Formats: sequence, C-alpha cells, structure tokens
Amino acid sequence: MLPSIGVGVIVLGFALRFNPLLVVVCAAMASGLAAGLGPLEVLAAFGKAFNQNRYVSIAWLILPAIGVLERSGLQERARMAIKSLKAATAGRILVVYLLLRQLTAAMGLISIAGHAQTVRPLVAPMAEAAAENQGALDDATRDEVKAMSAGTDNVGVFFGEDVFMAIGSILLIVGFLDQNGLVVEPLHLSVWAIPTAICAFLVHGARLLLFDRKLSRRGAKS
Repeated sequence: MLPSIGVGVIVLGFALRFNPLLVVVCAAMASGLAAGLGPLEVLAAFGKAFNQNRYVSIAWLILPAIGVLERSGLQERARMAIKSLKAATAGRILVVYLLLRQLTAAMGLISIAGHAQTVRPLVAPMAEAAAENQGALDDATRDEVKAMSAGTDNVGVFFGEDVFMAIGSILLIVGFLDQNGLVVEPLHLSVWAIPTAICAFLVHGARLLLFDRKLSRRGAKS
C-alpha cells in the first residue's frame, strides 16, 4: 500500500492549488521512491513511458513555454515591432506568413507552426497591430483579423503538406488507390500537389489583399 502515497500527494497538491504538472511529477516521484526505486530509476521510467506512449502532441508540450512568453510580454513586443513598420499591413503580413507556412509544410515541418504555437501569440497580434496602422478597429473587425489569421494558417498547411510525399495524407491516398487496383507512387502525387499549392497561395493571397483594401476603406471612414 505504500506506493499509493502518490494518490495522497495528488489530492493534497490539488487541494492547495499547486501547479498541476508539479503535483503530478511529485506524486510519481513519491510513489516510485516508496516502491524502492531510486530517483534516476523514476526518471528513466518517465522517459520510457513517454517514448513508448506518445499520445500527446508536441504542440501541447510547448504550450507552457508559450504561456510563459506571453506572460512576459510576447504579444506586446510583436505589436510594437509591427507598429514601427509603417508599410506593414495586415494583408501583407498574412501573405508572408502564408508563404512561410506553405514552404515549411512542403518540407514536412507541419508542427513548426500552428494556431497554438504561432497564430495566437504572434501572427494574430502582429496582424492586429498592422490593421491598427490602417485605422481604428472595432471589436468585430478585430475578430475578422483574428479569423483571417487562423484561416491563413489552415490554408497554408492544408495545401502545403501534400507536397511532402511522406506525409500521412499522401500515404493514405496511395493506400486507398492501391486497394482499388491503382498503383501510384507517392512522389507523383506530391509533384501534382505543387500546382494546387500554388493556386491556393494565389487565391488566398488575393483574398488577403482584398481584405487589406476593406480595412483601409473602414479606416478612412473612421
């Protein structure tokens, strides 16, 4: 029964409102030590369990780090940097982000950016700051800028990832076609995904520039 001391640590830690991650780690350490394991053995067990059961996306693992950066003023710094660039507009910033998102996704780096990692802490605040340079923003317009920022990320990764032939979507298509008697190489699918990615960039890029014009017209009226 002694290894179950970890349950008591969790109950006590949550009752005292300590950091949940710290409480869970301390509970696991207490149970391990009570079971006769050394500190290094407990850490080794942590590492082995994580390596064998990667159910948690890396995006969720970096959320605490992003939270610390935001608390330290990440969004404010991003806004200040864009405010100093008079030529920056919301549409131009999002076009650049769209290009970067597509290029990185085409190389298989789909987790290098995303809503949690970049859109909320960086891209959306930068687009908002650029939109403020074009005129005063009401709450509805701010929501439009945020939505367009999130949509730009979706378009970039969705149409960029298929260029990388080892991505799950390409392998799924290859497997489905193979089951139905059609043999297609993953490289061929990736090559034919390039024109689609280019068209997606042109279409959504045009939408972003038109959005820019709409923001400028609203700013001129206000």
